[in-house]
Amino acid sequence: MAYASIASLILTAFSEDVPAVNQLSAQEKKEGWKLLFDGKTLQGWHLYNQGNKPSVWRVDKGELQCVPNGTGSTLEHGDLVTDQTYSNFDLKFEWKISKAGNSGVFINVVERKDIPTAWASGPEYQLLEPSHYDYNADLKKRAGCLYGFAPQKNEAVTKPVGEWNQSEIKQKNGKIEFYLNGVLTAEQDLTTPEWKQKIKNTNFQHFPAFGKATKGHLALQDWMQGISFRNLKLKEE
Repeated sequence: MAYASIASLILTAFSEDVPAVNQLSAQEKKEGWKLLFDGKTLQGWHLYNQGNKPSVWRVDKGELQCVPNGTGSTLEHGDLVTDQTYSNFDLKFEWKISKAGNSGVFINVVERKDIPTAWASGPEYQLLEPSHYDYNADLKKRAGCLYGFAPQKNEAVTKPVGEWNQSEIKQKNGKIEFYLNGVLTAEQDLTTPEWKQKIKNTNFQHFPAFGKATKGHLALQDWMQGISFRNLKLKEE
């Protein structure tokens, strides 16, 4: 009986510490984490520059999904952005992607009618399945990269199709860090002359608002292949 009681206590403690999908543990709540996705609705999100309207984004079985092209073609397309804006934060999320899939998460997005898309202002945490042609064609476009600016700082392996990857984005006073499956993949200070020069060396130079903000919306990219998210959690610093 004693052994059974001890085992029961251990299991209880473990279950309280490890949250269910799209839930926060008691420790996470104590630390100030909050859910950006409740696992049931799109509350807290809207289409970039289009507000709340039916779109290719849906919730299914606890996943925030973007319907692939060719499925429900009459649905409205667009990137999905948070209602709130953030500056200093730690964002954690899980994602899985279809074969040859390509998507991304944007930070510091400025939402204005004169800025056509989320990527025209917000730097991107790249999401890419390794069979996509960009994987070997451009090392600056692999998963976990600051899209278009540098290869992975440290090599990180993407999980096979159908399995969940763990990602993290940290921003503190304009300094960002990207992680993929526990590996640091990108670092950049968005407040430096070096960053401005990097922008000038890319096609983003044609978008005046790109990379200038250190506060803004978060955005999930609508793309041709399917992408799913869950466990989107954020702690403001």
